Amino acid sequence: MKILVTLPANDRHKESFAQAAPGAELIYKRAREASDEELESVSAVIGNIPADRLRGRDNIRWVQLGSDGADKYVGEGILAPGTILTNASGAYGLAIAEHMIGQLLMQIKHLDGYYDAQKEKRWADCGPVRSIWGSHTLVVGLGDIGGEFAKRMQALGSHVIGIRRHMGGCPPYLEGLYGMDKLDDLLPAADYVALCLPGTGQTRHLFDADRFSRMKKGAVLLNVGRGQAVDSFALNDALRTGRLSGACIDVMEPEPLPADHPLWDAPGLLLTPHVSGDFHLPETLERIMRIAASNLHAFMTGGTLKNQVDRIAGYRRNDADNKAPIQ
Repeated sequence: MKILVTLPANDRHKESFAQAAPGAELIYKRAREASDEELESVSAVIGNIPADRLRGRDNIRWVQLGSDGADKYVGEGILAPGTILTNASGAYGLAIAEHMIGQLLMQIKHLDGYYDAQKEKRWADCGPVRSIWGSHTLVVGLGDIGGEFAKRMQALGSHVIGIRRHMGGCPPYLEGLYGMDKLDDLLPAADYVALCLPGTGQTRHLFDADRFSRMKKGAVLLNVGRGQAVDSFALNDALRTGRLSGACIDVMEPEPLPADHPLWDAPGLLLTPHVSGDFHLPETLERIMRIAASNLHAFMTGGTLKNQVDRIAGYRRNDADNKAPIQ
């Protein structure tokens, strides 16, 4: 059996994969270097090959993504009907939640203003600030990333409420857990609204002009899930009219944001170019590799693979046996 690995594996990672799949031929190549002949010969791919290159390859029985998002791989005809698709959910929460906290503190403490003043050699007071303590936070999308952000906000003294697609027990770091049908009821009380959503037909432009009008005046929006969840022109209007006091955005529609888009100089916008995840934090890659090695062992031995993606819904199935071991 041949397994193609396109993740940036070091010797230690390769050893863990060899132990997980004794007897398999492990081929290590970057995605752009993998030939069509190699893709036709392998039984599984660990890493993100461009989705169109997987179309019609029924020899591939399993694809392990190095990303949390799987929307590019669930389109009709991309993967053969029997191909198992797994993602890296559980790997990114640490890095992205810390990025969100950093963006939010920069926003509400005017740290960007003080940095600009420093560079201009100005001793300037940027005025009143806000606190996380005593605030109300609404986290929309309570997977690994949303959950890790919620924990940190609760630890800093915020009253945190979560929204998720599938209801279950309310975790201790939340003061309430609701379904998507309660979104409009919860928005008016939230000082900080964090979007940690997958890219699906149901989440496209979930936050449009109408949703922004329902938000608390002066609230801050954070988006780290998918850019398509936010209408970028409606966000621009909400910032310029003062409906929102700020927005901390790491994902955008479109990406990259065109140079002539009005959001570039919208007041209160803190924009990063989809970098909160990736492999910028070394621990993120380590967690991905642990998920991949665990699933590789399960694939070779006929076990249950973790993080299986529901290819109709477009995101990870939510059953108890489908959670990735990352520790």
